[in-house]
Amino acid sequence: MKVVAIIQARMSSTRLPGKVLADVCGQPLLHHVVCRARCARTPDQVVVATSDRPADDAVVRFCEMSSVPCFRGSEEDVLDRYYQAARHFQAETVVRLTADCPLLDPDVVDRVVRAFGEGDRDYVSNTLDRTYPDGLDVEVFSFTALARAWREARLPSEREHVTPYIWKHPELFRLGNVKQEEDLSDLRWTVDEPRDLAFVRAVYRWLGPRSDFGMKEVLALLREHPELGRINAGIERNEGYRRSLERDTIQERVEAD
Repeated sequence: MKVVAIIQARMSSTRLPGKVLADVCGQPLLHHVVCRARCARTPDQVVVATSDRPADDAVVRFCEMSSVPCFRGSEEDVLDRYYQAARHFQAETVVRLTADCPLLDPDVVDRVVRAFGEGDRDYVSNTLDRTYPDGLDVEVFSFTALARAWREARLPSEREHVTPYIWKHPELFRLGNVKQEEDLSDLRWTVDEPRDLAFVRAVYRWLGPRSDFGMKEVLALLREHPELGRINAGIERNEGYRRSLERDTIQERVEAD
C-alpha cells in the first residue's frame, strides 16, 4: 500500500506572506519540513502540493532545485488539490502535512501512520483530541475516504482545510486518534505570525540546522530557556479554520434565502 506524504504549501499566507520560503537557519522553512518528512520511515514518498497561482512559481522552483516532486492545483479548494495530487502520485494512503510546521517530528509522523495501518480505520490523526504541540499535527487517511470527501464536501471550511468533512462525520468514516500521556497542546510550534517565525528561528539557532532533533529535544531546550516559549505566547490557535467557519455561515444564509 503506497503511503504518500503530501505537504501543502503556498506563498499567499494572509498573516505572514511568503512564510514557506522564509529563511530559517540558512534554509527556506519548507526545506526543513521536507527534510523532516523524509526522515520519517513510513511514507514511501514525500511530495509538495502548491497552487497554480503565479506567486507559487517560487515554491515550484524550490521543489525543482531540491528534487522534491511537486503538484499544482487550486489555491482555495485545497481538498481538490489534495485529491488531484493523491491521484497523480497514486497514493493509497495519504499523510497530510503542512509547510508551516518546521519542527515536525518524524517519530510522531511514524506513530500516526503506524496507528492507521494497525487499525481498521479510514482516518487517524493526533488532532481529534490534542495532546501534542501545535505544529506537530499529522493526519493520515485512505484515498477512498479522501475521494468521498472530495465528492461530497460543500462548505468552504470543508474545501479549504481538506479533512473536516471526514472527521465531522463519524457515521460515515471510521476515525482514530493518537494521544500521548503528557498534554502539551498548549505549546505553539507552528508558523502563522511573525512571532512564530522568530520562535522557530530561535530554536534552530540553539539546536542547529538539523532534521534529526525532535519533540524531546525542543522540550528540553524550552525547560532550560523558558524565555523562548514567551516569544509567541498568546496567539490564537486555528484562526484560519475559524474564518472558514464564518464563511460557512454566510454561504448557508445565502442558500437559505
